[in-house]
Amino acid sequence: MTASPRLLAIMGSGETTPTMAKPHRELFARMGPEPVPAVVIDTPYGFQANAEDISTRAVSYFRETVGRRVEVASLLRAEGASALTVEAALARIGEARWVFAGPGSPTYALRQWKATSLPRLLADKLDHGGCLVFSSAAALTLGHWTVPVYEVYKVGADPSWVDGLGLLAPLGLEAAVIPHYDNAEGGTHDTRFCYLGEPRLRALEAQLPPEAWVLGVDEHTVCVLDFDAGTATVGGLGGVTVRRHGTSTTVPAGESVTIADLVAMARGARPGARGATGTSEGTVATSDGPAAVQGARGAAVSPNLASRSLTDEARRLSAMFDTAVADRDAGAATGAALELEEAINAWSADTAQSDERDRARAGLRRMVLRLGELAAPGLREPAAVVGPWVEALLAERAEARQGRRFSDSDRIRGALTALGIEVRDTPTGTEWGFLPAATD
Repeated sequence: MTASPRLLAIMGSGETTPTMAKPHRELFARMGPEPVPAVVIDTPYGFQANAEDISTRAVSYFRETVGRRVEVASLLRAEGASALTVEAALARIGEARWVFAGPGSPTYALRQWKATSLPRLLADKLDHGGCLVFSSAAALTLGHWTVPVYEVYKVGADPSWVDGLGLLAPLGLEAAVIPHYDNAEGGTHDTRFCYLGEPRLRALEAQLPPEAWVLGVDEHTVCVLDFDAGTATVGGLGGVTVRRHGTSTTVPAGESVTIADLVAMARGARPGARGATGTSEGTVATSDGPAAVQGARGAAVSPNLASRSLTDEARRLSAMFDTAVADRDAGAATGAALELEEAINAWSADTAQSDERDRARAGLRRMVLRLGELAAPGLREPAAVVGPWVEALLAERAEARQGRRFSDSDRIRGALTALGIEVRDTPTGTEWGFLPAATD
């Protein structure tokens, strides 16, 4: 039996969204024919009250969107858990060839994992064959050093490092992994670098050993480290940044560099970036300082921002809807609403803790209400809508008949007939109604 490749996939975010489905499929395909034993580790979010729901959505995502069967290796909490619970989870992880961990708290996960043999099991996958897919909070744990992001960003603790798993050490990467590297949720305040912002990242950099550096992975982006080939391949929508002492070098999606290139970038040397068609000089951007980092990041991001997040997709479709309404194009307006409903459904498995789906649903409700407003006149009784116009013409016809202008009277009657209105002269007056063909 051919040995499994040794792969470590680091995702910046979006691990259970449509944008990452293709990278997931490619990673699974590299692990050999089905079935591929695959597990989700639930520890990073094990402290959350909705942990079971997050696991259910993750399993559903991989089944329905990626087309692969995965199981949950449940280790919500190792501290105080029974030996049976811990050993059952570790056994499942040990047997798996594909292991996934994602959102939650990096420090909580590390505290639980380091009380078990899990760090050794994960290292064994990278030593002897297997694929680790770590995203978001779990990605933070991979390097020698880990950002306690909840404590710093949410609680207000001073920026500091905690010890990580050190799974990059066999590659010679003296790095701290920072996902959500290009985060822009803050709007008016800097939330790049996993919500740290530039000042706090600089404070953290000052605490690192001289040889250490930061490996930043943008949102909806994956960096696949191939331990056998010695390569780092970037996929998804953004880029991967090597940053040391405030100087950054960014590798955009679609490019592959050697592991040695990453080390060279950290030391300030210019690498040779290789794409699928050979050497592609000039695709790796180097910059200094916070403003330049933003510029390099912007150059690396795919222009297809419509699929970057559910929020971006909702904004795009909302603008499309408003344009269709302004153009009085009912079909296009309805299509935009239906497409947004499909997008919400596609992102339903996203395990990220945000209000994106709530905001998208609010946008969909706005569209539905607007369509209802526009449809209201069409739902009125037809006679009530056209009645005043018909009555006005009949009044003109009556006046023409009284003045013995029968040609004018016949012309008005003929015009109404052409419009589907039947005019009937009775002893008690003139009546009107819709011709049968007009109401079919």
